[in-house]
Amino acid sequence: MGLSKTIWAQPSEIIRHKRPENPVLVFSPAALQASARRFVKGFPGLVTFAVKSNPEEMVIQNLVAAGIRGFDVASPFEIDLVRRLAPGAALHYHNPVRARAEIAHAVKAGVKSWSVDSRSELEKLIEMVPAEGCEISVRFKLPVAGAAYDFGAKFGASAELAAVLLRRVAEAGFTPSLTFHPGTQCTDPEAWGAYIRTAAQICAEAGVTAARLNVGGGFPSHRRAGAAPALEEIFALIDRVATEAFGAARPQLVCEPGRGLVGDAFALVTRVKALRDESHVFLNDGVYGTLAEMPLIGAIDRIEAVSPEGIARTGAPVGRVVFGPTCDSVDRMPGEVALPGDLAEGDFLVIQGMGAYSAATNTRFNGFGSLEIMTALALKG
Repeated sequence: MGLSKTIWAQPSEIIRHKRPENPVLVFSPAALQASARRFVKGFPGLVTFAVKSNPEEMVIQNLVAAGIRGFDVASPFEIDLVRRLAPGAALHYHNPVRARAEIAHAVKAGVKSWSVDSRSELEKLIEMVPAEGCEISVRFKLPVAGAAYDFGAKFGASAELAAVLLRRVAEAGFTPSLTFHPGTQCTDPEAWGAYIRTAAQICAEAGVTAARLNVGGGFPSHRRAGAAPALEEIFALIDRVATEAFGAARPQLVCEPGRGLVGDAFALVTRVKALRDESHVFLNDGVYGTLAEMPLIGAIDRIEAVSPEGIARTGAPVGRVVFGPTCDSVDRMPGEVALPGDLAEGDFLVIQGMGAYSAATNTRFNGFGSLEIMTALALKG
């Protein structure tokens, strides 16, 4: 994957001048920094970035420039990446299951914040991590509501077990905290409310005052046409319910957005390889490339069709089945995608909101997957 050093005005200019045969992710540093400042200004606590959503170096660097001071890391690779690019940043190692070699690597790198969701993993941390100055956040889960998919299917203790773990964390001399994740692309603000109220109950049951409460990621990105998600409403609810639930014992708040922070900082330029009998569209990118998430949480419909000359197609929308380039039948977008009726072979689709889980999940399956990143002042216009 290459990064072009040319700065373009917008994706249509790239199409007009380059007519790229391979997919291009177009990055807008201005859009990313604006998103970061929105979180830093609006969220009532520390904002950390979930590195897994987009570990590109330019992303980390622009987030630091915009005021992000913490990163949620899930592997030694991500720890080393952030340590190199942002040496003074806080690292939250919130993947709650780790090999002993991974724990040792993180201890050596100076990681001070950890999460856990089981007795066995907690005892492993107590054995290997120095307690002084270190925080362990107990991750708990509730039945998911309002999210695209359930993070609790893999991680999270029950509220009852979380109280036991939190008490053990405090007894072992670590700074006790709590964390949760409401589920990806969560559009129901009250999901955070339910989790925060349960966190207060867990602290009461454990007889422990939590130093911090990490309210996770889940903040929705702008995937569907229409109004963008009202993040400020979520921030306000989190702030209000934390005070109501905890009172004078309110913990410091932390969040770890990935998709919601970086989603609108990239757009995808993908080319129409073929129109099969005017009903099936074949692209040069698909679910083995940057579109890996589409079958999981639904297709993005913020799509513009552009001719090779950079002119927008304006025909009446027609629902079409969209396939990727590989020789694999699962390589297709879910459902039908509404595309202009005058779409032609050789045209380009510009798909907005592609900053998360795109470059990070791109593969070279079937010999495809060549991907370039280009920089633009804006992603629309």
